[in-house]
Amino acid sequence: MNDSFFKKIESKTGVPMEEVFALANAIQHADFKNERQVRRIIQNVGTLANKQVPQHLEDELVNSLISSGKPVNITDIQKMIGRQ
Repeated sequence: MNDSFFKKIESKTGVPMEEVFALANAIQHADFKNERQVRRIIQNVGTLANKQVPQHLEDELVNSLISSGKPVNITDIQKMIGRQ
C-alpha cells in the first residue's frame, strides 16, 4: 500500500495509522484468555473509535471474548462496542 492511501484514512478518521497498526499488532499477539489483555484491547478500540465503553459493557465483552476462545479482530470489537 502506498502512503497516500494511509494519509486518506488518517484524514477521514483522525486516527494515526501508527495507532491502528499498534492495535492490530496487539490483537494479533494477544492471549484472549488473559482478562487484562482483553480489557486493554477493548479500551484501546473504544479510544480509537472515540466511544466511551461503560464498565458493564466492557465486562460483557471481556466475558464474551474470553469464553468464546475464537480469534478476534478490530472490526468484531468495534461492532460489539457499537451496540451500546
